[in-house]
Amino acid sequence: MFIPFISKRAAQNVKILHPRKGGGGGGKVGGGDGGGRGGGGSPHSTSISADGTTKTATDFGVGGGKSSPIPAGQLFGGRESGGGTRAEVYGTSQYGSGYPGISQRGVANLGFPFVFWPIAWGGAVGIGAGAYLHTSEYGRPDNTSRPGGLLTTATFVSSSNANTTLRLLADNVTTISLISDIQASCSSNLNNESSSFTSAPYHDSLSSLPQPEQTIQYYRASTVALTLDGYNNTSVFEPEGTPDVPLPSNIDTTLLNCLNTTIGEAVPLVDGAGLSAANMNILGLLYIAWSLSSLF
Repeated sequence: MFIPFISKRAAQNVKILHPRKGGGGGGKVGGGDGGGRGGGGSPHSTSISADGTTKTATDFGVGGGKSSPIPAGQLFGGRESGGGTRAEVYGTSQYGSGYPGISQRGVANLGFPFVFWPIAWGGAVGIGAGAYLHTSEYGRPDNTSRPGGLLTTATFVSSSNANTTLRLLADNVTTISLISDIQASCSSNLNNESSSFTSAPYHDSLSSLPQPEQTIQYYRASTVALTLDGYNNTSVFEPEGTPDVPLPSNIDTTLLNCLNTTIGEAVPLVDGAGLSAANMNILGLLYIAWSLSSLF
């Protein structure tokens, strides 16, 4: 698995996700030094309200299907929604990364390839090169019209390194789902007393954590962020193309790798064309059975 600034890409079996201008990220889905959940776990599904209807989001799901325009009269009517796949969930450290086929910083006037809305950092309207971080287009972080609910956070503290506190920021459905997946995958590296395994509302004051300059990785078209306390990536406030500030060298990279892999593997995706990961497995087994029967 590839972690920006830390690991080198393996020579083989690596899915290259092309970095956006302005900073490098990406990852390999399904591998990693820290490892994901052994055996992949059992997918579970949650209903979300989006685009005027109820949709099913599944952790470890494959996503996909065809995108379609949001009906007129609904929020963001006319924009495209859906179609994003598991192979496309990794962005970079730059806000606005992870939109399939789009290579520009920021989230203004974009569709919703994974149905979920991008993170709203809130705060005062920005100025200069950092203005794109504080758009009001998708409402405040506590906007309950957001698919999956208001933005919430969870905190994951290393059991072996006091310099490593990682935070997850996403809609509430996604945060709750990933908390259980991260606990299942990374428990041996977590300080259970200092970590928070319940979602908490995100408050967008200047003193609240996390902050956009602390983000080390975006996922699912910038609808999920992983941040590191103490990291100050000032490139997000500079013109697009400014190199990222390297991550500190004295952090728990094992825990970081584990969270990055687990989020990439497990972040809930809206099922495409009615197919969840579990259904795909069943279809695969039926195909194998049919193939074997044709031999006799």
